Amino acid sequence: MNVILGIAFFILGSLAVYIFQRKKYKKMTEEDFVCEVVQKAFIREKFSDHNEHKLVRELLKSDAFVKDLSLTAKFKGMIVGYILFTKVKVGNDTLLTLAPLAVLPRFQKKGIGKSLVEKGHKIAKELGYKGIVVLGHADYYKKFGYEPASKWGIKCPIEVPDENFMAIELYPGALSNVKGTVEYPKEFGIN
Repeated sequence: MNVILGIAFFILGSLAVYIFQRKKYKKMTEEDFVCEVVQKAFIREKFSDHNEHKLVRELLKSDAFVKDLSLTAKFKGMIVGYILFTKVKVGNDTLLTLAPLAVLPRFQKKGIGKSLVEKGHKIAKELGYKGIVVLGHADYYKKFGYEPASKWGIKCPIEVPDENFMAIELYPGALSNVKGTVEYPKEFGIN
């Protein structure tokens, strides 16, 4: 009887160790690496709730997700930057929003963010989108041609400084008839 109990405890113990090790050493997916980059990129950002990585996970599963507009930048095979554009509604029009743009701190100020934004704009234009809205640092996004969204009568659903809620036309005149308040995907939690 003691031998049988000993064998049973050995088997159960081995199974517990196996389960623990399987959970501990779970293979990371590209989504996991992207979320890690996003989390690290925003860790010192003072205008952040530090949950951008959680937002990314939710957006990747949402109806607003556009697979071709989830872009990574890699260095020696490692993801060092990420940008995501998702669909938003303004009246009857579907635009995009840029959120987030993230680059690992040690790779910032090397043109990675710029490359991601420019590539995203190019793909969005090829896909037929009219424009993109972004809530962010005015000085940074101005470099790409973003202007206050109020110029086109496009409003943010939350109160923010006018210079921080911006838009860009992907071709001349594309936003001239787009007016109204942006309806973000529910995952943003700001409508």
